[in-house]
Amino acid sequence: MGFEDPQTNSKPVVIREVWSSNLESEFELIREVIDDYPFISMDTEFPGLIFKSAVPYSRERRQSDHYKMLKSNVDALNLIQVGLTFSDASGNLPDLGTGTQFIWEFNFRDFDVTRDDHAPDAIELLRRQGIDFEKNREEGIDSFRFAELMMSSGLVCNDLVSWVTFHSAYDFGYLVKILTRRALPDGLDGFLSLLQVFFGERVYDVKHMMRFCDSLYGGLDRVARTLDVSRAVGKCHQAGSDSLLTWHAFQRMRDVYFVKDGPEKHAGVLYGLEVY
Repeated sequence: MGFEDPQTNSKPVVIREVWSSNLESEFELIREVIDDYPFISMDTEFPGLIFKSAVPYSRERRQSDHYKMLKSNVDALNLIQVGLTFSDASGNLPDLGTGTQFIWEFNFRDFDVTRDDHAPDAIELLRRQGIDFEKNREEGIDSFRFAELMMSSGLVCNDLVSWVTFHSAYDFGYLVKILTRRALPDGLDGFLSLLQVFFGERVYDVKHMMRFCDSLYGGLDRVARTLDVSRAVGKCHQAGSDSLLTWHAFQRMRDVYFVKDGPEKHAGVLYGLEVY
């Protein structure tokens, strides 16, 4: 699982924006590349948190309490964006036979900012970063169709795929919700069972892995700066751009901090749910 330096590939990166009108054709492309690019970095954007614990993060909380809060929020809210970056074992992204590398950003119609619950500060932040909620409602993807295509794409229920994320409990919570078309399981064990069925055992959460890396702390952008990894395309808090930055941060962490034993022993732990 050796990687080249993510900053040395000179091909520009383009975000493939996916809407209802091109959803089917983009999944056709994904089905064509998944076998050759089985490392998937994922990020989501959602309407913030409307339920928050009264217990400060500095105090010890049980895993079941973390999950209860996650379930309350995910069950009540709707997904806005999913970003996916695909890579091969050498760190290359799909170029689809062109001189450009590509990543994907899926825009959903499920969330209605005029009607649905949300955290106002989160929505304002996403607006400032360029998300057009009105366009999402008019031209966005229905999550039911997205889930159908995802199930037949090779992205899930595929033991050959690895997933790379950053602080991903909520990201996976929303994906499990749309894949099952129902509220999240009542208990943490039920959720983790579904997670393993859909996404397998090779799930890497960079935020969790940071606990084993000297001098790494904070959010994705701070970690990337510390690792001397730059954002190749897009803005922060846009799911496609963040998925690529997560992938490049993972590559650099792997090559700096996990040279001897690799990152495999840290797989399967979601920061924000199983550990804090």
